[in-house]
Amino acid sequence: MAFWSSEGVKRQRRRAPARHIQVRGHAERARKDRAQELAQDYVEMIAELIASTGEARVTDLARGLGVTHVTANRAVKRLQRQGLVTSQPYRSIFLTGEGRSLAKESRDRHDLVVRFLTALGVPSTVAEADAEGIEHHVSKETLAAFVRHLRKLGP
Repeated sequence: MAFWSSEGVKRQRRRAPARHIQVRGHAERARKDRAQELAQDYVEMIAELIASTGEARVTDLARGLGVTHVTANRAVKRLQRQGLVTSQPYRSIFLTGEGRSLAKESRDRHDLVVRFLTALGVPSTVAEADAEGIEHHVSKETLAAFVRHLRKLGP
């Protein structure tokens, strides 16, 4: 039966909704993943600012992430709703216990990806830049494989 026959078209129409649902599901997952990625970047930067300067302010956060003050302020409000940070107007931003855990997990994942890439011979500056994207999308299974490989290489 030819693809363009009336029967073939009917079959294609029957499959279209399933494909549409699959695409919509992917888009929803991509949105959630992006929101999680942003949360990780923000809490990681807040932790770094607190460690290096003793405080994290919206202006420093915006500068460090290369976004506007308004964008950083909106993100901080989202992080507050998620229970990752606390802050008051015109005051420093503080990580909650959950925020500190997320920041540490994100930093550890970043460091592992950098170590793995440099072990492969990737220059450290390139490994740092690449790890910034990879760290948010790499699976736990892949991270475990990175650890196994690095252990084989030794200290």
